[in-house]
Amino acid sequence: MLPAPFEYHRPNSLDEALQLMSSLEEAKVLAGGQSLIPLLKFRFAAPAHLVDVNRVPGLDGIAEEGGALRIGALVRHNQVAASELVSARFPVLAAAAPQIADPIVRNLGTVCGSLAHADPAGDWGAVMLATGATVVARSARGERHIPIGQFFQDIFTTALEPDELVTEVRVPAPAGRTGGTYLKLERKVGDFATVAAAIHVAMDDGRIARAGIGLTAVGTKNVQATEAEAALAEAEPGDGLFAEAGRLAAAATNPVTDVRGSAEYKRHVVEVFVRRGLAMAIDMARAA
Repeated sequence: MLPAPFEYHRPNSLDEALQLMSSLEEAKVLAGGQSLIPLLKFRFAAPAHLVDVNRVPGLDGIAEEGGALRIGALVRHNQVAASELVSARFPVLAAAAPQIADPIVRNLGTVCGSLAHADPAGDWGAVMLATGATVVARSARGERHIPIGQFFQDIFTTALEPDELVTEVRVPAPAGRTGGTYLKLERKVGDFATVAAAIHVAMDDGRIARAGIGLTAVGTKNVQATEAEAALAEAEPGDGLFAEAGRLAAAATNPVTDVRGSAEYKRHVVEVFVRRGLAMAIDMARAA
């Protein structure tokens, strides 16, 4: 099937892009296109205008500034996977990036585009929930900083206004001894996750100062296991604690039974992944 007709715009600056977004009705932003183009081809989306931001300068950087890792709107998945800064400082992102889809998608797709797409089976949403990231959105009216927990609203639905585009996502820089991982179950390499879990921990004097747990493909949006996080805070690590956190995380999910497995099976995988991921993250933090 071919996409419905649309007008194509290719701005050369961020101001020009924002002006287009404010003046056009039914406009969609095109960056990597790995989420948008399939929707167009199946006519699940039929915007009147596409605004291609690939010529806009200044949106393709990865840098640690002002206490955060700043990932621009045109940063591809493979840029994150290849980043020495990410590998050295942000273990959850480093673990997730090579597991995104397949090489073609990783070469073209963008981190911010994936977040804006808000697929509950998307990997980056869980990672950003676990790390407490903030989405930066711009429009001709100004700039907003949206906590990731408020950014995701429902399936394929975010807090973005029609005239806004995501310019970057900011991940808080690790403080002290930290560790993390991303565990993903998929039927074959490149498939959507059956279940996945992003785990981030920060240690202080042998105890867990903060824990972040984000889950993939077990609800209508990426799930943050807040009760499990609260149970871990200020606690001394141990197998019993990890098992309880896994149980609480599984209870926070609402998976559906489908060709990838039953809802009961998916909850069990969440429990196992959270328990296993916490042990891995704690070991990493202790070795830091």
